[in-house]
Amino acid sequence: MAESRPAGRARCADGRSQVSLRLAAHNRRMDDQPGASRVLVIDDEPGIVDVVSMALRHNGFGVESAGTGREALNLVRRWHPHVIVLDVMLPDMDGFEVARRLASEHAEVPILFLSARDAPADKIRGLTTGGDDYVTKPFSLEELIARLRIILRRAGITQESAGRLQFADLELDEDTFEVTRGGRMIELTATEFRLLRYLMLNPRRVLTRGQLLDHVWSYDFGGDARVLETYISYLRKKVDATGPALIHTVRGVGYVLRLPRE
Repeated sequence: MAESRPAGRARCADGRSQVSLRLAAHNRRMDDQPGASRVLVIDDEPGIVDVVSMALRHNGFGVESAGTGREALNLVRRWHPHVIVLDVMLPDMDGFEVARRLASEHAEVPILFLSARDAPADKIRGLTTGGDDYVTKPFSLEELIARLRIILRRAGITQESAGRLQFADLELDEDTFEVTRGGRMIELTATEFRLLRYLMLNPRRVLTRGQLLDHVWSYDFGGDARVLETYISYLRKKVDATGPALIHTVRGVGYVLRLPRE
C-alpha cells in the first residue's frame, strides 16, 4: 500500500511552489540545449514530475515520465533511458522493487532515488538495491541535475556540446542558426528552426504529436495539432525541396526524420 503524503503543493528545497516554478521556468526558458541523454522520471506526484521534467528539458535532456512501477518498467524496455530518477513511494510497487526487477532483467541503467523517505536505512537500501545516488525531498533542482550529470559521466555518457547537427545532407548549425541541405542555404523562421532541430536530435525515432508540441512550443500552449501540421508542411516545402523526402508522417502517431525507404 502506498504511504500517505502530506497535503499541499509539491515544493522544492527553496520553498517555491509548483506554480511559481512553472512561471520561472517559462520566463527564462530557452530552446532545449542539444544532447541525447535520456532521463526517465518516475513519480506519482504530477507536480514533482512537471517541475523536474521542465528543469531537465531546460538543461538539454530528453525526458519521459511514469507514475507507476509497471509503467516505468515498460518504458525502460521501449525507450532505453540513460538514467532514471525514481521515487520510492509508488502506488503499485515501491521504487526498491522497480530497481530489483530492472536488475533481474539486466537493464543496467543508472538510478537516482528521489524520495521523502530520509531514514538512513532507506538510503542504504536504495544504494544496495541498484541505486547510484539517493536524494531526499525537499530538494534543489540544481543539485539534482548536477548529481545526474555525475552519474552519466561515470557511465561514460556525455551530452553533446552545442554546435552542428547533421542528418544525411541536411545540416543545422546551432551557433549561427543556419540550415543547409546539400550546401544550399535554407531560410527558416524561429519556430521552424526549433521544430527541425528537435527532429534532428531524434533521427529515425517516431515522435508523437504530443511530444513535438511539448518540446517545440511552451508547456502552456493549447496543443492544437493543426498548428503542428501547418509547420510540418512549411518545413517539408523548404527542407525536402531539393532532395529525397526526409520528414515523414507516421499515420495516427506523428512524424519521423529518416531517409526514404526503398
